[in-house]
Amino acid sequence: MAPITFHEKVGVGLRAPHLEHFSSHDTPVQWLEIHSENYFQPYSASRHTLRKLRETYPISCHGIGLSLGSADKVNVEHLNQLKALINEVDPLFVSDHLSWSQTGGHYFNDLLPLPYTEEALSCFCLNVLAVQDAIQRPILIENPSSYLSFEHSVIPEWEFLAEVQARTDCRLLLDLNNVYVSSFNHQFDPSVYLSSIPHQAVDEIHLAGFTVKQLEQGEIWIDTHSQPVCDQVWQLYQDWISSYGPVHTLIEWDVDIPEVEVLLQQAELASDRLYALEPVTKHSRRAS
Repeated sequence: MAPITFHEKVGVGLRAPHLEHFSSHDTPVQWLEIHSENYFQPYSASRHTLRKLRETYPISCHGIGLSLGSADKVNVEHLNQLKALINEVDPLFVSDHLSWSQTGGHYFNDLLPLPYTEEALSCFCLNVLAVQDAIQRPILIENPSSYLSFEHSVIPEWEFLAEVQARTDCRLLLDLNNVYVSSFNHQFDPSVYLSSIPHQAVDEIHLAGFTVKQLEQGEIWIDTHSQPVCDQVWQLYQDWISSYGPVHTLIEWDVDIPEVEVLLQQAELASDRLYALEPVTKHSRRAS
């Protein structure tokens, strides 16, 4: 019997503890996603390993440092490093976040929320257009998780994101865990958010886990990527693919990283849901 492989659209986030495993074992996962900035140095050991992995796995480049929401222009050095990585890896997707993380040469170790105003929208779109012009391909923009909002925000996040897509022809990375986390923190209905996203522009979905914290002010959910995907997020995923069809799906796990078998078990759960939509066998070959 042929070995069971995952659905061709299912991938996992590649993190340092698992580099050796994916380099030396044939696994059923169909593609890998990296944090782009970890592979910027062309002569590093990690870049060398990535070159070898690219011979087997399609790679997606997920960035955390473009700071597209900053009033400043995108950092030219950062963009040039990203372009060099893209040219070498020829990734499935290039993505970053609806957020900002630097201003005036000062960098923050967080993806910070935007005020959802027309001014911020115009600024964000200009930066997206500049990046897409530089890399000569669309970039995927990921919806954030957030823990505070600005009093002067006048546009719901889902409308803001949809307008970014309409103005720039970018693509979207829909993080269902982020939608679920933010829906609790900001008390909105996740179905309203998801029904407002232009589904035809969604090229990738992220699935991850979160942490519940009790503060003096009350309970808050933190997008830690340190747990299995919860049942409610699986249901959001099931509802989405049932409505709109299969889409590239990634399991993220960034903190308290488990053995690779745990990560692959989560990927198999996504794969099973995708296969259930199609009259096909699980014995498919890895996509090239």
